[in-house]
Amino acid sequence: MGSCSAGSTADRCTRNGSRAHSGIVSASSGYRRSGCMTLRHGWATLALATGVHPKVVQERLGHATIGVTLDIYSHVTAGMHSDAAEQVAAAIFGTST
Repeated sequence: MGSCSAGSTADRCTRNGSRAHSGIVSASSGYRRSGCMTLRHGWATLALATGVHPKVVQERLGHATIGVTLDIYSHVTAGMHSDAAEQVAAAIFGTST
Protein backbone atom coordinates (compact mmCIF):
# COMPACT_ATOMS: atom_id res chain seq x y z
CA MET A 1 0.00 0.00 0.00
CA GLY A 2 1.23 3.52 -0.73
CA SER A 3 2.01 6.09 1.86
CA CYS A 4 1.48 9.76 2.44
CA SER A 5 4.00 10.86 4.99
CA ALA A 6 5.75 14.15 5.48
CA GLY A 7 9.36 13.85 4.53
CA SER A 8 8.82 11.15 1.94
CA THR A 9 10.35 11.72 -1.48
CA ALA A 10 8.87 15.04 -2.60
CA ASP A 11 6.07 14.50 -0.02
CA ARG A 12 4.11 12.73 -2.74
CA CYS A 13 1.18 10.42 -2.25
CA THR A 14 0.39 7.32 -4.21
CA ARG A 15 -3.13 6.58 -5.33
CA ASN A 16 -3.43 3.85 -2.68
CA GLY A 17 -1.92 6.13 -0.04
CA SER A 18 -4.49 8.77 -0.82
CA ARG A 19 -7.29 6.26 -0.29
CA ALA A 20 -5.67 4.84 2.82
CA HIS A 21 -5.49 8.26 4.45
CA SER A 22 -8.84 9.58 3.29
CA GLY A 23 -10.19 9.22 6.81
CA ILE A 24 -7.69 11.66 8.33
CA VAL A 25 -10.54 13.97 9.20
CA SER A 26 -13.52 12.05 10.46
CA ALA A 27 -16.89 12.70 8.91
CA SER A 28 -18.46 12.28 12.35
CA SER A 29 -16.48 15.29 13.63
CA GLY A 30 -18.44 17.61 11.39
CA TYR A 31 -15.61 18.02 8.90
CA ARG A 32 -15.61 16.50 5.48
CA ARG A 33 -13.22 13.66 4.79
CA SER A 34 -9.98 14.83 3.26
CA GLY A 35 -7.56 12.86 1.21
CA CYS A 36 -3.83 13.28 1.02
CA MET A 37 -3.98 15.40 -2.14
CA THR A 38 -6.56 17.70 -0.55
CA LEU A 39 -4.22 18.26 2.40
CA ARG A 40 -1.29 18.80 0.05
CA HIS A 41 -3.20 21.40 -1.99
CA GLY A 42 -4.42 23.07 1.19
CA TRP A 43 -0.90 23.30 2.56
CA ALA A 44 0.42 24.85 -0.65
CA THR A 45 -2.44 27.34 -0.85
CA LEU A 46 -2.00 28.44 2.77
CA ALA A 47 1.78 28.63 2.44
CA LEU A 48 1.55 30.94 -0.58
CA ALA A 49 -1.25 33.02 0.95
CA THR A 50 0.81 33.63 4.10
CA GLY A 51 3.86 34.75 2.18
CA VAL A 52 6.02 31.63 1.87
CA HIS A 53 8.21 32.15 -1.18
CA PRO A 54 6.91 30.20 -4.22
CA LYS A 55 10.34 28.60 -4.72
CA VAL A 56 10.09 27.02 -1.26
CA VAL A 57 6.58 25.75 -2.04
CA GLN A 58 7.81 24.35 -5.37
CA GLU A 59 10.64 22.48 -3.67
CA ARG A 60 8.41 21.11 -0.88
CA LEU A 61 5.86 19.85 -3.39
CA GLY A 62 8.52 18.37 -5.66
CA HIS A 63 7.41 20.25 -8.76
CA ALA A 64 10.00 20.18 -11.54
CA THR A 65 9.88 23.94 -12.04
CA ILE A 66 8.52 26.97 -10.24
CA GLY A 67 6.36 27.55 -13.32
CA VAL A 68 4.38 24.40 -12.55
CA THR A 69 3.70 25.61 -9.02
CA LEU A 70 2.72 29.10 -10.13
CA ASP A 71 0.46 27.74 -12.89
CA ILE A 72 -1.41 25.53 -10.41
CA TYR A 73 -1.64 28.09 -7.61
CA SER A 74 -2.04 31.31 -9.61
CA HIS A 75 -5.42 31.88 -7.93
CA VAL A 76 -3.51 32.47 -4.69
CA THR A 77 -0.78 34.68 -6.11
CA ALA A 78 -3.26 36.95 -7.90
CA GLY A 79 -4.23 38.56 -4.59
CA MET A 80 -0.61 39.21 -3.75
CA HIS A 81 -0.22 41.99 -6.34
CA SER A 82 -1.63 44.75 -4.15
CA ASP A 83 0.44 43.53 -1.20
CA ALA A 84 3.59 43.65 -3.33
CA ALA A 85 2.77 47.16 -4.54
CA GLU A 86 2.25 48.36 -0.97
CA GLN A 87 5.52 46.79 0.21
CA VAL A 88 7.55 48.36 -2.60
CA ALA A 89 5.90 51.73 -2.03
CA ALA A 90 6.75 51.49 1.67
CA ALA A 91 10.37 50.68 0.84
CA ILE A 92 10.61 53.63 -1.57
CA PHE A 93 8.74 56.22 0.46
CA GLY A 94 9.71 54.98 3.94
CA THR A 95 6.16 54.41 5.09
CA SER A 96 4.87 51.40 6.97
CA THR A 97 2.14 49.15 5.55
